[in-house]
Amino acid sequence: MRTDGRPEKDISVTVCSYSLALDVIANKWKPLVIYALENGSQRYGDMKRRIEGVVPENGLTETLRGMERDGLVVRKVHPAVPPAVEYTLTPLGRTLIEPLQALHVWAKAHHEDVLSARERYDGQDGQDGQTGGA
Repeated sequence: MRTDGRPEKDISVTVCSYSLALDVIANKWKPLVIYALENGSQRYGDMKRRIEGVVPENGLTETLRGMERDGLVVRKVHPAVPPAVEYTLTPLGRTLIEPLQALHVWAKAHHEDVLSARERYDGQDGQDGQTGGA
């Protein structure tokens, strides 16, 4: 963002820092995983039970792999039968705790506002001869 008063140039998705940030966290399960790991390491099974009913069978595994790829979590396999796998937030992953907490506060404060706005918008469909699209 410019702070010198000059107009912005067109935004490029490939270099936009917002796009990168959203790509890193914009997954249904990533904020839940970060929340689950906020207070320390968790074994895969414990984390799965903790957020049971929310994450589909392969969703947690895919989410954790993506987070590991992005440098947000580290995976440690403990030699046991069956192997025990533990995940920990990296220092980079921990930097997301505060922004996600702020987003959570916003969501709690404005949940009803968003639902009401959606309801009003959806109720307008077809009244002016147009659909809800742009």
